[in-house]
Amino acid sequence: MKSAKASIKRYAKMFLNMVGVDDVPGAVAELTAVKELMGKSHEFRGLLENPLFTGEERERILRKGPGGLKLSDYTIRLILHLSEESVIGSLPGFIESMTALYLEKKKRARAFVVTPIDTDRKYDDALKASLKRLTGRDIDLEYRVDPSLLGGLLVKVGSTMYDSSIKGQLRLLKDDLIKR
Repeated sequence: MKSAKASIKRYAKMFLNMVGVDDVPGAVAELTAVKELMGKSHEFRGLLENPLFTGEERERILRKGPGGLKLSDYTIRLILHLSEESVIGSLPGFIESMTALYLEKKKRARAFVVTPIDTDRKYDDALKASLKRLTGRDIDLEYRVDPSLLGGLLVKVGSTMYDSSIKGQLRLLKDDLIKR
């Protein structure tokens, strides 16, 4: 499995170099649309995963714009290559790797913010500024709701977790009491 993950990361680097940093957001949008169509359409997923379809058949259908998709030549070539290599199922990981490489090149980072309720975004600027001081990068925020947090928030930037949730504080208190 490790070699598949390494291959996906290698493909992401090559694709980034082919497309160019400025065109990555558009390419990621196209790939995300393909991923979503694969999730919705069993037939489309079968077309990309089933080795009985030829590359020419796949390309013809991709160029017709399945599900209303308009795909660039770069994206079509990538999807065909991933299909031929039987790693098209790793498309979500590819998109994740591409996004991480893009953010790294742009000196940006993505922060996943988990809150117990859906919040208004009036504190976004303050949170971004705090995270920029910690990471040295401009931050893009992505929110998720997890009612089990009780209060506070949980922020993940890369592999670093910042936990100011009540649930996290209670866990630390419990660990401290157990140690005594």
